[in-house]
Amino acid sequence: MMASSNKAFVRTRRRFIAGTAALSAGLVAAPFVRGAHAAGKLSLGFWDHWVPGANGATEKLVKEWAEKEKVEVQIDFITSQGNKLLLTSAAESQAQAGHDILALATWLPARYARQLVPVDDVMGPLIQQNGAVNATVEYLGKIGGHWIGIPATVGSQIKGPCSRIDYMKQYANIDVQAMYPAGSPPKAEAWTYDTFLKAAEACHKGGHPFGIGLGTTADNVDTAGAIFHGFGAMLVDDKGNITAKSDAVRQALDFYKKLMQFLPADVAAWDDASNNKFLVSGQGSMIMNPPSAWAVAKRDAPKVAEQLWTHGFAQGPKGRFAPFTPFFWSIWNFSKNIPAAKSLLAYLSSASASEQMVEASGGYDLPSFEKLTLFKVWAEAEPPKGTLFHYPNPYNHQVLSVAGAPAPHAIAERIYTQATQTQMAVRYFRGEAMEKTIAWAESELEGFMRN
Repeated sequence: MMASSNKAFVRTRRRFIAGTAALSAGLVAAPFVRGAHAAGKLSLGFWDHWVPGANGATEKLVKEWAEKEKVEVQIDFITSQGNKLLLTSAAESQAQAGHDILALATWLPARYARQLVPVDDVMGPLIQQNGAVNATVEYLGKIGGHWIGIPATVGSQIKGPCSRIDYMKQYANIDVQAMYPAGSPPKAEAWTYDTFLKAAEACHKGGHPFGIGLGTTADNVDTAGAIFHGFGAMLVDDKGNITAKSDAVRQALDFYKKLMQFLPADVAAWDDASNNKFLVSGQGSMIMNPPSAWAVAKRDAPKVAEQLWTHGFAQGPKGRFAPFTPFFWSIWNFSKNIPAAKSLLAYLSSASASEQMVEASGGYDLPSFEKLTLFKVWAEAEPPKGTLFHYPNPYNHQVLSVAGAPAPHAIAERIYTQATQTQMAVRYFRGEAMEKTIAWAESELEGFMRN
């Protein structure tokens, strides 16, 4: 552990072990740097960012706040690799001890809703200052009429298309830069699911197919969720009724069956690294991803990076949807310093703080507030100049969505984590009868409800 010279701030990195309440007990027992400060202490568990140096922005902001408010602060940056952040939340929830503030991904605020402090008094002023949040953030973070998490800038991401400029022009006759011009609103009226399929076929024939995975990990599931939403294809409605046997679901499955003809043969086995590698290797014409693949290409394959353009997704019969997976900062109800925790989260959610975090992540991180989508880092990112301008959805050109919605959270989380939609698509593509695939999904959904 390293202590700052003013003894108001402590930063730690530690190795976490999985699965027991002893994990949380170990965190609580960790020593603090002592100081004569009036406003108490806070222990923070943040996601350990994959971008080198990105944690530093969070660290700097927390230190600024701690010095001003005279609070002793300890930070743990907890990796999501090996599900360590997930296991930390489970252990702390069970032990009723651990961090005051913990970063919770996507479904976890709903899972732990009864153990989290409502933060309506923080979110109200933030929305007034920074604009409304998207409906997916509200669905995931506002439970029973109360906000139980602050949408975090760090880790939140849109997984939209990242295309090869040259391949899309050469094989599909699509100019993605003209369709999504840097600094200007999209001109994407013709960018529909039909156009998407034709482009996928053309790039496949050209030897550089789209890299759209259909495995059971998050990147694959997120894409499937957006495609299903584009057809209005819900598996379970917001009342908990199973709605898988619908024309909309049939249309989504037919779409996937057509698309999979033009994808690499092994996409059903892809994980979250597969699409990145496929694009960075120079093979792919398009993947669905945040700017992580572009950032790796910029470092390892600069000639590939020069040809990459991040933009909006195609429009389906029921609208244009893009996968969005937010992180939240939540306060446990066993925290001993809830006022200080709320004060810190308000500070970290200001426009200035959010911009510093976005810049430190190279444009990867996304604030969820509508007024915070035009930071200069996205306009100035290169190569090529402006490649990330449309990444944060600056013109609300598409609806930000999450797979499994609008089902009740406990069911939607199972749809997401069990990859029900991608499994349906693969089963149908491999020759299973449409109605048998839907019957399988209904059986799965009934099981989710029983359990």
